[in-house]
Amino acid sequence: MLRFFFLVSLLLLSMAGYSQSIEAVVSGSVSDSENREFLPFVNLIVLQPDSSFVTGTVANDAGRFTLPKIKTGDYILKASFIGYEDQYQNFHVGRLNPFLDLGNITLLPGSTMLEGVTVSGIRQEVLSSMDRKVYDIEENISQQGGSVAQIMKNLPGITVDQEGKVFLRGSDKVSILIDGKQTAITGMGSQSGLENIPASAIQSIEIINNPSAKYDASGMAGVVNIIFKKERQQGWNGRAGLTLGAGALVEKNPNLVPTIRNQYSFTPKINPSLSLNYRKDAFNFFVSGDLLYHQQMMKNEFFVRTSNDGSMINQQWLENRTQPIYNLRAGLDYEINSKNLLTFSALFNYRAYTDLGDLPYSNMLSSSMLSRFWEYYEEEINQTLFLSLTHKYLFDQPGHELVSSFNYSFRRKDEVFYFTNQNFAENFTGTDTTGLIADENIFDLTLDYQRPLRSGRIEIGTKQRARIFPNFITFTPGLNSILDMGLDGSAEYQDYLSALYTNYIYELKNLELEAGLRAEYARVDYLVDPDHSVYESSGFDYLGLFPNLRASWLINENSRLTAFYNRRVDRPEEKNLRVFPTYADPEILSMGNPGLVPQFTNSVELGYRQSWDKGYIYGAAYHRISENILTKIITEVPGTNRFASVDQNAGMGYNSGIELVASQQLGQKIKVSANTNYYLNRIAAFTIVNAYPSNIPFSRDEQSAWAGNFKLNTDFDLPSEFKIQLAGIYFTPDIIPQGKILERYSVDLGITKALWGGKGEVFLNATDVFNTMINKYELQGPGFSINSTDYYETQVVRIGLQYRF
Repeated sequence: MLRFFFLVSLLLLSMAGYSQSIEAVVSGSVSDSENREFLPFVNLIVLQPDSSFVTGTVANDAGRFTLPKIKTGDYILKASFIGYEDQYQNFHVGRLNPFLDLGNITLLPGSTMLEGVTVSGIRQEVLSSMDRKVYDIEENISQQGGSVAQIMKNLPGITVDQEGKVFLRGSDKVSILIDGKQTAITGMGSQSGLENIPASAIQSIEIINNPSAKYDASGMAGVVNIIFKKERQQGWNGRAGLTLGAGALVEKNPNLVPTIRNQYSFTPKINPSLSLNYRKDAFNFFVSGDLLYHQQMMKNEFFVRTSNDGSMINQQWLENRTQPIYNLRAGLDYEINSKNLLTFSALFNYRAYTDLGDLPYSNMLSSSMLSRFWEYYEEEINQTLFLSLTHKYLFDQPGHELVSSFNYSFRRKDEVFYFTNQNFAENFTGTDTTGLIADENIFDLTLDYQRPLRSGRIEIGTKQRARIFPNFITFTPGLNSILDMGLDGSAEYQDYLSALYTNYIYELKNLELEAGLRAEYARVDYLVDPDHSVYESSGFDYLGLFPNLRASWLINENSRLTAFYNRRVDRPEEKNLRVFPTYADPEILSMGNPGLVPQFTNSVELGYRQSWDKGYIYGAAYHRISENILTKIITEVPGTNRFASVDQNAGMGYNSGIELVASQQLGQKIKVSANTNYYLNRIAAFTIVNAYPSNIPFSRDEQSAWAGNFKLNTDFDLPSEFKIQLAGIYFTPDIIPQGKILERYSVDLGITKALWGGKGEVFLNATDVFNTMINKYELQGPGFSINSTDYYETQVVRIGLQYRF
């Protein structure tokens, strides 16, 4: 705790900001006040309150006008036309809307004449809104060359576990989007596959803690939107890159016994990438491809399992993986005419695993003598295809548009496990095989309508989705089989969703308001093989309203206070409902539960931002209340040495915390960025029943704990276009429904140099330089406790070269 508060103190000393102003396109029309006919070629100029000139334009032959982008502030619009009196109109450009419609301006016939007008441009600035944070991947030097999951771990408010799962403010209930859309690659509502997307393919990442009603209601903690790279320059352009690396350079902890397979070391990492873009006239074609080949020590977990009868089991779970991942993305933008744009895109992901697992067991009284040795060889192939067709219709008014999109996702998972079981206590050897084939088909249609208003905008839309996910698992018992033959068979996950939303944004000079409502009906049916020995077909449905509110008070140009409210839902995914166990660890079987119901969450947040020339500070206090918490619970199977880890709803949960994000430029050469998230986790008392193998009750008293994380990034600009980034991460202990996870920390380092006039760069980086990232858990159950320490691979060194042309 002292270490954490020391780091927070360091954060407070290094705080600082960014400008929040945006530029808006302002439009409208001009007509005669008497006959209401539109007037062509009217002169319009924008003035400051002190009458100084800002910009100007001329209405078209239909009487409509569009002014060049104008920065946040108060202005006066002057409309002048031969034979008419000058008309003046005040207006305000806020910080939320990139488009404003001033409506129709009427001119009175008269004799006023306008001598002339000069049109000039305004420098474009970057929009930064308090509802989201946007990060450029290329600025994350210490994580270049890895996967999206790896590069996210240095982003504010995000933590990533060893399986590549993203946590926002301590929760893994995060919705992951690709270019604003849900896909089977990253999960529908929940998340998956982030470790399979190379960071070299990504332009930026958006973190949205308080999504509006326009977004799907899933993802209690928020939304992470991954933006792929796509050039829009005329002619041919692109980029190429190659990254080479090695991981597990130093052994963290030796094997439990020397007779099992060696831990992977000096694991190779290879990532070539190429993207091409051709734009000419109305066409823009883009294609990109990546290969991410690596070996990795996925797990090296040591368990001590203690029972109330005094028996103790010492266990290791070593898993070595070899995995090639291929990504191919292509698409076409076609501007049919000035009002219609069509975009087609396809993304194909292929990943193949070969996992080698070793699980030796011994009793604590004689750790050198094995009581059991479990080995497995796993082959798994995942193929995912995502197709998207989007049409955008542009009305005459800038920013007034209707976007329709049809998306299709297909994912096939083909998995085979071969097991060997050497039981030294009972003096026998056994073999078993399990196989799984699962095909996921997702169809969704979205319509999104947006219209700018004089002081804001309105958004209306709908989403319709159907998701069919049949799977079939086979158990092939061998000699001395341990498989439970009543648990194989077939099942089908069916998910239907229909949603309507509206969102309204209103801006005044010092006040911004946003209110939205999403009405959503969802039905999930999980159809179980009637011969299944434990579970029957089940499912759930709901018709829910999910409002969002946001109010911002602009204290001054550099300070603002914002309040949020959100209601969201997290639906159990197919893997949470799946009734088939996995035997990767034969003594802790993991399976789903078709009786799960959705988790609903209400959240409130109050945020403050202060910025100045060379820095900013952003702080937020938040509180979330969740019912039907989705989690896993481990119970002991009576009369055996086996445990069952089953998905459950664990009652009520409460999460209250503070997030701070700050950045300060120190002189011309050093930039310090820091963030911390510190929260109180409270899980109410609950009682559940694990149905496997027969009803086993589990109860837990209320528990609570303070937890959090701290991150510090320092960037140095050196002579000869060298840059260095040093990043540190610290996680405090935290609670989970059945125990807690202990503290952990790491340091990353990266260096890059610009080449060829800025068109290329070479980089060298190292993650977990001191090899200190180790996961430690303490779990409690009825009649047993489990302490585990996982020395999985975290230390990786990479060198890479990128070139843009």
